[in-house]
Amino acid sequence: MDSQDLQNLIGSAAAVLTTVAFFPQAWKTFRTRDVRGISLGMYSMFTVGVALWLVYGIIGGAWPIIIANAITLALSCAVLAMKIGYRRHHGDEPGPPR
Repeated sequence: MDSQDLQNLIGSAAAVLTTVAFFPQAWKTFRTRDVRGISLGMYSMFTVGVALWLVYGIIGGAWPIIIANAITLALSCAVLAMKIGYRRHHGDEPGPPR
């Protein structure tokens, strides 16, 4: 295995782990619609950071970075939209379902 193959293997493993690690939180947020525990500032910065990683991957042609960050960006945008939507339309986020 040459260094390029090793680099791609490490990048792919990191991309899979960080993307899969994000799914439980996103799924819980979609399921419960409870966004009270999510910081708007932190999530906004996270989403912009993921978008920049996606651009970085596109510029460098790094497919593991592109795929992982495209998926994570879609999920984080959806959660961020829920956070903003609940604040805008309800003034306060709803609690968990009873």
